[in-house]
Amino acid sequence: MQETLFKRLEALYPDMVAFRRDLHMNPELSHHEVETPRKVAAFLDELGLEVKTEVGGRGVTGKLVGGKPGKTVALRADFDALPIQDEKDAPYKSKVDGVMHACGHDVHTAGLLHVAKVLSEHKEDLPGTVVFIHQFAEEVIPGGARFMVEDGCLDGVDAVFGAHVSSTEPLGSVGYREGPVMANGDTFEITIHGKGGHAANPHLATDPLAIGGQLMASLQQIVSRHTDPLKSAVVTVASFNGGDSFNVIPDTANLRGTVRTFEPEVRDSVEAAIKSIAESTCEGFGATAEVEYVRGYPSVVNDPGETRRFRRVAESIYGKENVSEIPPMMGMEDFAYYVREKPGSFAWVGGAMPDDEAVYPHHHPKFDVHEESMLYIGKLFIATVFDYMSNPENTD
Repeated sequence: MQETLFKRLEALYPDMVAFRRDLHMNPELSHHEVETPRKVAAFLDELGLEVKTEVGGRGVTGKLVGGKPGKTVALRADFDALPIQDEKDAPYKSKVDGVMHACGHDVHTAGLLHVAKVLSEHKEDLPGTVVFIHQFAEEVIPGGARFMVEDGCLDGVDAVFGAHVSSTEPLGSVGYREGPVMANGDTFEITIHGKGGHAANPHLATDPLAIGGQLMASLQQIVSRHTDPLKSAVVTVASFNGGDSFNVIPDTANLRGTVRTFEPEVRDSVEAAIKSIAESTCEGFGATAEVEYVRGYPSVVNDPGETRRFRRVAESIYGKENVSEIPPMMGMEDFAYYVREKPGSFAWVGGAMPDDEAVYPHHHPKFDVHEESMLYIGKLFIATVFDYMSNPENTD
């Protein structure tokens, strides 16, 4: 049965590519997805699935009830794009100025839709139910996953699985990890209120830019001097703005950045340190600090048993030499909300372009992936569904 399903998925590959390229040429930003969920819903509806739209906002789910009773497995893909100008030379490059699929979400969506098609064509042989979760707004806080979960997308689900294509790993490789695999992702914004003046007379002003420079340096000590060196943390100031003239000291300056951690106690201490350092640094120079700290996605914590299942299934399909344990990543993913509710796992599947010069990291203006990665993800999903339904207790 598995080989029959795999061959059918391979036969659908041209359709999969066409769907992916249509999404790639017509990307939509997080929380602004309109046509993408419409296309997804129409595809699932044509398969005869139980389709729900506007799940949690802009999400779509499709429910496939098999011909035999059994467990319920959820598979998730995301479909939002990023505010990045597409700079690659490809016939399917984005047609939307300043917006592109620079993370592979179009690949995830097209792949999962055709997994749904293959399974729906063999639903009489399916010993259980599959819920296909097509999520909006993964790229920004707050992401769509939390809202979809709150709206019931996991109701009745026994386990949930997801996979992300990797543009820098070899095609067909699979990375797994038990426990924490992706970090808590928080954001902060610090507004420094000083006193503006003429740039030729800085002694008459309270320069928020000079204070901001000092503050940036001090914030780096949170990781080097306030955090246990055996535990992970990242504090990055990614934006520093203030003033728009060469001879005017502005009243205010603004710093924005991100924090990545794994342990709850480290998360708490970093947040407290940012607020303390910002306030004390500004006070020392006669300014004030306004700090806004927003807790974003929690850490993705893979269920050990379901991760071992994912690994075992991947090894059986692609060979042990192509499946490996990966280190924890400081990136964030709102798949975290699904595995908080149900046992499951999130894996990475290689999709590097065949030409090394065309390999770029995620969120790069020239990002692209090998489209055959959709087949590798799709087969992994199909095999995992049947493995779970035949062996829900995950006995080796």
